[in-house]
Amino acid sequence: MDTPSTPFSTVIRTASHEQHTEAETSTFMSDLLGGKLGVDAYARYTEQLWFVYRALEDAAQALRDDPVAGPFIQPELLRVTELERDLAHLRGADWREGLTPLPATAAYAARVAECARTWPGGYVAHHYTRYLGDLSGGQIIRGKAEQAWGFDRKGDGVRFYVFEDISNPAAFKRGYRELLDALGEVVPDELERQRIVDECKRAFALNTAVFRELGQEFPLSA
Repeated sequence: MDTPSTPFSTVIRTASHEQHTEAETSTFMSDLLGGKLGVDAYARYTEQLWFVYRALEDAAQALRDDPVAGPFIQPELLRVTELERDLAHLRGADWREGLTPLPATAAYAARVAECARTWPGGYVAHHYTRYLGDLSGGQIIRGKAEQAWGFDRKGDGVRFYVFEDISNPAAFKRGYRELLDALGEVVPDELERQRIVDECKRAFALNTAVFRELGQEFPLSA
């Protein structure tokens, strides 16, 4: 079967653009990046990320040899250890006590775990939306956090956004997109490729739902 002429990475990016923009421009994220919320809101957001990345990375080892998901399992991307270091800085050594996911976060993490167990193509959709976002827009969040709350540059509190083992993020992202493009050959079925695109949209929607609930937890006073 012929592979489509449009690179799959382009298909995914174009198809999910609306959902991506909605997530990026959520009220909570706009308020956080605008310096209108305190460090507690940032810490609560970081806690939610921990649940999602646990779901992504707990499954990584089992998928390492999978023909679809395996090429994307790259140790230099792993974030859980960095998140835990940030949470210890933000919340103290006992940060795990009382740690709770928002309902939207629990649903998000559960969907990631389900895809990891049953559908490698869906796992790739979630992997892409998270890690490529961290390497791109995540750097804006890091800069704003350092500025707003006085974290050391690339230090404790923002280590989640620092990829020490990726010396050239632009080149790494190019390589990642090439892996996505290669999926067109690994997954020759057009309907299956469309399912992956749809799951990518779903991933952004799940992320937006987390932002919505964070916004309800941290409303700006009138």
